Amino acid sequence: MEWRQALVEIVGAGHVLDDPAVTEQYERDWTGRFGGRALCVVRPSDAREVAAVMEVCSSAGVAVVPQGGNTGLVGGGVPRGGEVVLSLARLAGIGPVDGALGLVEVGAGVTLAALQAHARSAGFEAGLDFAARDSCTIGGAVACDAGGARALSHGTARARVAGLEAVLADGTVVTRMAGLAKDNAGYDLPSLLVGSEGTLGVITRVLWRLELRRDARVAALVPLPGIDEAAALLAALRAEAPSLESCDFFLDEGLQLVLAHQRRSSPLEAAAPVYVLAECAGRTDPTEELAEALSRAGVEEALIADDTPGRERLWALREGHADAINAAGVPHKLDVGVPLASLGAFLDAVPGAVAAAAPDVPGGVRAILFGHLGDGNVHVNLLGPADDDERADDAVLELVLAHGGTISAEHGVGLAKARWLERARGASEVGVLRAVKRALDPAGLLNPGKVLPEEA
Repeated sequence: MEWRQALVEIVGAGHVLDDPAVTEQYERDWTGRFGGRALCVVRPSDAREVAAVMEVCSSAGVAVVPQGGNTGLVGGGVPRGGEVVLSLARLAGIGPVDGALGLVEVGAGVTLAALQAHARSAGFEAGLDFAARDSCTIGGAVACDAGGARALSHGTARARVAGLEAVLADGTVVTRMAGLAKDNAGYDLPSLLVGSEGTLGVITRVLWRLELRRDARVAALVPLPGIDEAAALLAALRAEAPSLESCDFFLDEGLQLVLAHQRRSSPLEAAAPVYVLAECAGRTDPTEELAEALSRAGVEEALIADDTPGRERLWALREGHADAINAAGVPHKLDVGVPLASLGAFLDAVPGAVAAAAPDVPGGVRAILFGHLGDGNVHVNLLGPADDDERADDAVLELVLAHGGTISAEHGVGLAKARWLERARGASEVGVLRAVKRALDPAGLLNPGKVLPEEA
């Protein structure tokens, strides 16, 4: 194939991979549910090589799937079968931190953990954090507008992007990296590419907006009788603890699964239906502020950790959900958002809805629910259904829409929920999105079938 030889000439023979034993790690997503065989995996080293690869693939009519750390959960960064996987892992350069503006240039292949360490060394923080920090990449985080626990105070990846560089489907490079706080000259292309999941362009470099480093931290794990009490606690903490940075929740079924997986006992004396994990961060010690806020909220029991090992042990209970769930089976993962006022009703309705939707699943459908209380983001994990059995998934998404929510809060639409996009956004809005897609990728070669379902 002439196009394949052209790719070898661009990136070198060692970075065009087609041995199935090597490419398999690029061909299936983290859940194990989604994936297919790639024509090959190409690993460019910079934007120039990305542009040349895209130009070759565009001329040959070969579809391309951009991929970061491959930690996705909705099939957005893996092939369906017959595409080239464009791995951005080698675009791993990080520039010096601009201390005056709090900005840093970051290659798309830089891991979140590497950015966090680089920012801390300069007296700043990345302002983004979640469990996949060691393997997820900044390009991927921006492409799906990842969120995480700290979105409550710092926003999602979108809020971190002060500029970016990207390569379009035909190899055109577009750059908006000045980082000006005021720049309304024309359409805001970076905002369009953030959250586009590699369907409009390949993000190669990001100008990242940092936060001042806050080393004084304290976390509290609070057992509660229900989600309404959790929502009331969140309101109290936001009013009484200005240093509140994150506020997550999980249920007892999930906690018991994590404890069994981690082979540890609960740090609390008694079980509760709902648990809230809140963390405050500041330049000075926020422990007293959090303790007083909890007291004024009427909290009678709370486990407080003001040292790093203690906080990490508490966060392991929340962040350990993903590994514990995966150890129990191949999950159907639905990342959704529900208004806080409807969150309790939604959580109560999920178990019955999935059981009714798929009554013949051996052993029944098990729903493990947890998420970010501060923004109503719920991670719905369904154990039991076969990979291709989406009846329970559909029941959850129907519930989400009935409660005024969104089918995707931070993981993206990907392949898993593309057929639901029109239900969620409406025909008019999806028509506009299709027009944008056609304008930037007229041949439909960038990540086909993701976000927007392919037209019949």
